[in-house]
Amino acid sequence: MPGTDSRSDGGATARDDQDGRGAPGTTTGPQDDVKPADPAKVEAAIKAQSATKSYFGTGKTFVSVAGVKGGTPLVVYEGDAQGTGQVMVSGRWFSARGEAVAPARFLQATGAEVGDTVTLTDQDRSARLKLVGEIFDLGDQGMAVRADAASVAQIVPDVKLDHFTVDLASGKDKGDCLDGLNTQVKKVGGVATSSDDSRTSTVIVVMQSLIAMLTAMLVVVACLCVLNTVVLDTRERVHDLTVFKALGMSPRQTVTMALTSVAAPGLVAGAIGVPLGVALHHLVLPGMGRSTGTEIPAADIDVHGPGILVLLVLLVLLALGGVVIAVAGALLPAGWAARTGTARALRTE
Repeated sequence: MPGTDSRSDGGATARDDQDGRGAPGTTTGPQDDVKPADPAKVEAAIKAQSATKSYFGTGKTFVSVAGVKGGTPLVVYEGDAQGTGQVMVSGRWFSARGEAVAPARFLQATGAEVGDTVTLTDQDRSARLKLVGEIFDLGDQGMAVRADAASVAQIVPDVKLDHFTVDLASGKDKGDCLDGLNTQVKKVGGVATSSDDSRTSTVIVVMQSLIAMLTAMLVVVACLCVLNTVVLDTRERVHDLTVFKALGMSPRQTVTMALTSVAAPGLVAGAIGVPLGVALHHLVLPGMGRSTGTEIPAADIDVHGPGILVLLVLLVLLALGGVVIAVAGALLPAGWAARTGTARALRTE
C-alpha cells in the first residue's frame, strides 16, 4: 500500500498494477508480466478465500488544502482499516465518517492540530475532515492525509483501490494461503505477496552497520583507555607487587588483584553511564525527529523492551558491561605483572 506498512502477522498484499507502483514493504514480480487488473475482481478474489479474516484496500489521489502549495496526497481506505499497522504519535485512528489522520509535517504546514478540521478540495468540490490523530509517516514527504472512502466520496468518488492488505484467520498457513490467493488474483492480473518477503531497506542496513561499527570502535577505545591506565598503575606499583610475590603471592593471585582493582571503577562507571545514556537517548532522538519535521512515537523511543522487570534486567546487563570492558583492558598489564620476575623487578627499582 502507498505509504503504509503491510501486516506481517499472517497477512498478504494483493496488488493490481494500473499505475505500475509497487507497495512499500512488499516485493513484486517483473512489471512486464503484470497486466492491469480490475480492483473489483481482485477484491472479489480476496473475499472468496476462506482464509481471509479481514482486508482493506487503499488508493491514492491528490487534492488541494488551504495553506499547502501544490497537490496534497490523499490516501483513501476501504474495508477494515483498523489494522493498518500505522504507528500513532497522538490521538487515534479514524473510526467514523468525516474523520482523518495526518503526519506532523502536514499539521505544521497547515497550522492545524489534532482535533481541528481541515477542508479538502478538488475542483469545485470540497469535504471537511476532522483530524483525530497524528501518525508517524515519512512517505509522500510527510504530507499524506488518510481517510475512509465514505468520508471523501463527495470529492473523489472515482478513486480506484490499487493495493489490498489481507489479514489471515488464525491457524492458517501463510504460504498455502498466499499460493491460493495468488492463483486467483493472477487470473485477473493481480499479484499477491507476503510482507515477510520484503527486502530490508538499504538505508536501514547501512545505518545498522554504521551503528555496529561505531559501537565496536567505542568499546575498543574504552578498552585501550583502561589498558593505558592499568599499565601506568602497574608500573608505579611494581615494587609493591614484587614484595607481595616475594612473600608468596602466586601469578594467578597477581592477575586477580590487578583485575579486581579495575572491576569496581568499571562497575561504578557502568552504573553512572547507563542512566546518562538512556537520558541522552530520550533527549537526542526526539530532537532528531523534530529537526526533520516529525515527531518520533514513544514506541520507537522506548526501545529497551516492555515491562519494568525487563528494563531493569537490561540496564543491569548494560552496567555490567563497564566491568567487562575494564577487565578486558586490564588483562595484558595483569599478565605482564604476573610474569615479571621478583629479583628483576627489584633490580629495576
